[in-house]
Amino acid sequence: MATGGTGGAHAVETHGLGKVYKGRVRALDAVNLRVPAGSAFGLLGPNGAGKSTLVKILLSIVRPSQGFATLLGRDVELPVSRREVGYLPEGHRFPPYLTGRGVLEYFGQLAGHSGAALAKDIDEKLELVGMREWGTTRVTKFSKGMQQRIGLAQAMLGSPKLVFLDEPTDGVDPVGRQHIRTVIQDLCRKGTTVFLNSHLLLEVEQICDHVAIMHHGRVLQQGTVDEIRDTVRTERGAVEVRFTTGELGADAQAALAELGAVGPHASGVTVTLPSREEIPRAIDALRSRGVAIYGVEPQRANLEDAFIDLIGAQEDQGVGGTRT
Repeated sequence: MATGGTGGAHAVETHGLGKVYKGRVRALDAVNLRVPAGSAFGLLGPNGAGKSTLVKILLSIVRPSQGFATLLGRDVELPVSRREVGYLPEGHRFPPYLTGRGVLEYFGQLAGHSGAALAKDIDEKLELVGMREWGTTRVTKFSKGMQQRIGLAQAMLGSPKLVFLDEPTDGVDPVGRQHIRTVIQDLCRKGTTVFLNSHLLLEVEQICDHVAIMHHGRVLQQGTVDEIRDTVRTERGAVEVRFTTGELGADAQAALAELGAVGPHASGVTVTLPSREEIPRAIDALRSRGVAIYGVEPQRANLEDAFIDLIGAQEDQGVGGTRT
């Protein structure tokens, strides 16, 4: 069990991590997780998958029933493991009498920061999240999106090496979500690891480069976003191809139908082929019938496709239940 160090290839590691609550409810089942240092890491899963329990164990809010975990190379049960960690919980509530700046001063002092260094840090973080002009306004006058921005600012105080964000764009308008995405991506470029817990798959796909998918307390798959998406193509075998074409006659439509399912799109046709190797045959079928081809775009599965496939496969196998 690691007790020292400042991290390495992985900012977060878990080894056989399990949690059984009273009533023999198993929330986590032998979770082995690796979060690469400097990555934007997304933890995905339906409600009840064990995501919140996992984060609480990593932050030593809850003790595991088995296994162990490390943050930045240090055992999570050691207070020093959280010295360089920031956290934005879901559904946070700030004291209503505080201003935006007051919130940051309060949490900054709780984390051991003070004086001119803290004041400068607060100015920088308010500017970074676009809340500098609201620093003297009480949080009771903030919209949900503004409160999320202040929450993000407090999580970044002290320039932590690892930041946990639980649903950071919840209730934020599209412009605000784009701003928060930019802030997170900038954090990662500077070497900070961001651990994002979210149910918004499109948001995770836009922000994260590594993900893990959980269900019934187990990690079903983890890897880069491309690796996770490619599991759908590998398991399904079929590939959807969008052809941008000139006018399609009935004979061209029939020839494509012999190769796979055909559907229209705005500037041509979409064909679901058994494999990528069938794409040249589809091109030949169109050309031989005098159809002009202006574009060929194999469509990749998205993260949502992979998520649904993995969850569905586990349900089909009868893997479930939360009691032991």
